[in-house]
This record gives sequence, C-alpha cells and structure tokens, in this order.
Amino acid sequence: MPKVLLIEDETALGMIVKDSLTYRGFTVFYAENGIAGLAQFAEHRPDIVVADVMMPDMDGFTVAAKIRRQDSNVPIMFLTARSQTADVVKGFELGGNDYLKKPFSLDELIVRIEALLRPRNTTNFSSEVFSIGKYAFDPAKQKLSLDGQEASLSHREAELLRRLCQLRNQVLEKNTVLLELWGDDSFFNGRSLDVFITRLRRYLKDDPQVQIVNIRGIGYKLIF
Repeated sequence: MPKVLLIEDETALGMIVKDSLTYRGFTVFYAENGIAGLAQFAEHRPDIVVADVMMPDMDGFTVAAKIRRQDSNVPIMFLTARSQTADVVKGFELGGNDYLKKPFSLDELIVRIEALLRPRNTTNFSSEVFSIGKYAFDPAKQKLSLDGQEASLSHREAELLRRLCQLRNQVLEKNTVLLELWGDDSFFNGRSLDVFITRLRRYLKDDPQVQIVNIRGIGYKLIF
C-alpha cells in the first residue's frame, strides 16, 4: 500500500482526507503541524507528502524545503487557499510537484496523488548514458556527473532531461511534455514546468557550451 504523509492543521479536514485515503487503500500518517510532519517523515519515509501551506509555527513551504534536504525524489503536493502566481512558483521552486487549491474534491486529490506515484512505479528508463557537453547523465540512476561530482535528480527532472537529450537540437514541445509528465497543460502546471527547466539549467551551469533554450510559444531545445 502506498504510504501518504498528510500534514494539515485543520483537524476536521485532515481527518476527512485521512479517512478517505485510507478507504481507498492508502496507508496514511497524519500530522497536525509542520514540526510533527517532519518527525513523521523521518520515522515512516512515506511515498508521497501532502502538506497544507498556511500552518502556524512552520508553514508547508518550510516543511518542503527541509524534506528536500533529506530526499530529492519523494513527491510533495501542496494544499492551499493561496492562488497568487508568485506563491505557486515559490512552491515549485522549493521542490513541490503539484499544487491543489482549496476547496478541492477528494476524487481530484486522489487522482493527483495516484498520478504523482505512478511514474515512480512504472517508468522504465533506458540503460543509455547520455553525454551532455562535459556532463554524463544516467537516466536510470537519475544521476548527472561532472568531474567526479554527482547530482541526484528527482524522477521528473531526470525524465525531462532524458527527453531533452533524445531531442538534442530539436524542440521538445511544451504541451506534449505537460500532458505526458504532469497529466494536463494547465497554467499552473506550465509554471511548474518552467521551474523544472530552471533547475536543469542550474545543474548544467558549469559547462557554458550547454544551453536549454526557450522556443517562445512552442517549447525548449537542448543545445551543446
């Protein structure tokens, strides 16, 4: 059974979500604040984290940043009433994978959780190792190496970089990758993709010959 860590300070909502997920076959660990959530994460090592953003003492963004220092791969979904673009982008920059605005339907929450878990369980990477300028990229291990130094990529980062490598010097269409990796091409997912592209550029910044170029209105191109 997939293990879900739910961090939600509204107890009534938290218990409703917990019971619904349990009924659907998930094992749920529930925490009422960010500090307790971090302790539960360390103890149970869940398959996915679902965290409210606006919590006292430690907000969901801070929780996500601390979790990302321990685990670069576990999917993190934010639950929040915030709808400002800056807040959404901040959540993705801190390592979030999805963003669900309150109020939400339980069916939508479950579908999104299953979508975030699915790539981790079903994707079979090619054994091919790509050369990207001075870098070596191993999609199967989700590792990017340069001069003996390795960076660990998240599943989605690795899958996005793999697709860019396969289409070297060709355009990776934005709508296609959104539908295949995010499940839909909504505005918020589009902003999420932009954040992931920014992360990949940072990983590749030590070789100035390597660039990920925006093709306005169409997508991205990896050139080197």
